[in-house]
Amino acid sequence: MTETFRFTLPNGLRVVHNYNPTVSMAVVNTLYDVGARDESPDHTGLAHLFEHLMFGGSVNIPGFDAALQAAGGQSNAWTSNDFTCFHNTIPAHNIETALWLESDRMLSLAFSDKALEVQRSVVVEEFKEVCLNRPYGDMSHHLFAMAYPGHPYGVPVIGRDFHDIEKTVQDDVRRWFFSHYAPNNAILSVVGNVPPERLRDLVWKWYSDIPRREIAPRNFADPGIPETPRLVETSGNVPQTAITIAYPMGGYTSADYVADDLITDILANGRSSRFYRNLLMPGKLFASVDASIFGTEHPGLLMVNARLLRNDRNTEREAIEAIYNELRQLTQREVDPAELSRCIHRTESDRLFSMINPLQKAQSLALAEYHGETVEDINARYRAVTPASLRDAAVRVLDPQRAMTLIYRPAVK
Repeated sequence: MTETFRFTLPNGLRVVHNYNPTVSMAVVNTLYDVGARDESPDHTGLAHLFEHLMFGGSVNIPGFDAALQAAGGQSNAWTSNDFTCFHNTIPAHNIETALWLESDRMLSLAFSDKALEVQRSVVVEEFKEVCLNRPYGDMSHHLFAMAYPGHPYGVPVIGRDFHDIEKTVQDDVRRWFFSHYAPNNAILSVVGNVPPERLRDLVWKWYSDIPRREIAPRNFADPGIPETPRLVETSGNVPQTAITIAYPMGGYTSADYVADDLITDILANGRSSRFYRNLLMPGKLFASVDASIFGTEHPGLLMVNARLLRNDRNTEREAIEAIYNELRQLTQREVDPAELSRCIHRTESDRLFSMINPLQKAQSLALAEYHGETVEDINARYRAVTPASLRDAAVRVLDPQRAMTLIYRPAVK
């Protein structure tokens, strides 16, 4: 039997705690409300670089990982357009070590020149490996630039160019830290065998003296909706022609968000999906075809991604028309209730099983706390979708005049 508790410190730190006395481990997860959307247009990749720098030592602790590993723990982190998250898994009886470490780097980094030099180099090499030396590595750069002109989402999280990363100096690092990394801009979620009274005492002990900070405002408008279709054609050292067709969709809190997510499940989730049965199995056009959402806080994208069996223009035209035909089916008639029910149940089942993992549960609790909801609320949003409301959402999102198409061809040799 698990129980979930919530409280907030006077400095603004929100805490959500799921107590599970049947396990021996605990997860300490810190979600900061900062991501690539908070970067300056002329200095991208800073949010991701800063994630690396957070492991470079804090004001009182020179080595984050060494101290955590000595207590039997391990850590990692991720950065998205919207958030930065740090998580630690540790034996529950040693949880104070994780809270001590996380609170100290929330208090202040060491701002080491050596750490900055090392992590700049690491991230630059990562950029070259992922974006420059991997087939289709720059595809997201082309897609997001087309979909989000003038918006922070127009640049992938890793940055526009590795030169942006190389030019980062300590003043940039300090400004980023003190403008975003603060208790009043964070959610601490803890899952595991830690009694509520003990956790509350430890959080007060290590976090209550960290001062609130003024958080930098977000000064950008959401991207406008395309009034005509957009097309970008490019080429590179790739084996097959790849096509992405993207449609603007609402952000996480929008009314159609979960319906749009279910649309992609109907199209491409599993061997019973429409894309698998109607596009992939015939084996005439597609080497692969998938659908997904770029689910974000600001308006996102519903995307169809395909790779073709042949690299010629006729195959491209036939493939795009075949995709459009499947999308039209969703706008012209309601899906069978059994088909929709199957997708809703699969989604709920996946979420339920993912919550068995303490790390996934801690991160889900933090995001739910950020959105002012519970995991049960999320399931209810999906259950509320009907064949009629799904069709209405499909009509709104799958508008041909809003389609943005990226065609990535093999370079001519």
